[in-house]
Amino acid sequence: MGVMGASTLSLVLGGLGVLLLYRMLLRLGTSARVQDAVVVITGASSGLGKECARIFHAAGARLVLCGRDTGRLQEVAQELTQLTTSSSQGKTYTPSTVTFDLAKAETVDRAAGEILQCYGQVDILINNAGISYRGNILDTDLSVQRAVMDTNYFGPIALTQALLPSMVRRRSGHIVVISSIQGKIAIPYRSAYAASKHATQAYFDCLRAEVEHYGIGVTVVSPGYIQTNLSLNAVTGDGSKYGVLDKTTAMGRDPRDVAKAVLEAVRHRSKDIILAGPLPALAVYLRNLWPALFFKVMSLRARKEQRPQND
Repeated sequence: MGVMGASTLSLVLGGLGVLLLYRMLLRLGTSARVQDAVVVITGASSGLGKECARIFHAAGARLVLCGRDTGRLQEVAQELTQLTTSSSQGKTYTPSTVTFDLAKAETVDRAAGEILQCYGQVDILINNAGISYRGNILDTDLSVQRAVMDTNYFGPIALTQALLPSMVRRRSGHIVVISSIQGKIAIPYRSAYAASKHATQAYFDCLRAEVEHYGIGVTVVSPGYIQTNLSLNAVTGDGSKYGVLDKTTAMGRDPRDVAKAVLEAVRHRSKDIILAGPLPALAVYLRNLWPALFFKVMSLRARKEQRPQND
């Protein structure tokens, strides 16, 4: 390894050490109260959203579960209601549900009104709903790129902006968005997904700076692969369902562990957290400190895959 490579590696390792120290210091800070807080979760009927519902319910939050399927939302609400409070720190509440499709902008304002009617306020908004994509850019319709952006970017920011004025009036609130490690680095054959997550990262970074003086916190959570049906439900270049459980997804993090990390991020009012293994975390630093090498690695990966298959 040359002098430049050694220096870059030292910077990367030093940066990881600083990040670890920063996270430890955050944990020593004052914890935000979750008991009795009104917590809105999108995409709450399955996957990470459902696990977040379980974790925040056990913590005593007053939940508003959101999704596209009324029946599945009610099943989750009923399941949570039937749970005992033995694992809870205090009182638990029967969840409320609001059905709407984030990808349809015309439904968001109406949904925001229904959400506010549940308890009169929103303390914590968890933007979790999303869709993934697998495809070659050359074979992908522009309509698919737009559809992924509608669900992953425009939907969450529309709901955020609809609920934000109520937080500003109260000078209190916390907005969480479940982004992805692909919001920080781009991987071949994920163009629509990575683009939507990069846009999400940028928007909520701007929002954090603009609303901090109102007492509103913003947290961007960037997980790596999680054991959910995200890849199964991903869309392809022509809009059809991908229908494959990628090996990386099957071997990903347990969604319960990710949900617990989201709860801790809320309690500690973390601004930006990465929930991924050491290699993806290293790649984030590599992209910024040694971009030429990062681009070479991604080019080799693209040539190896040739087409989107199991990672």
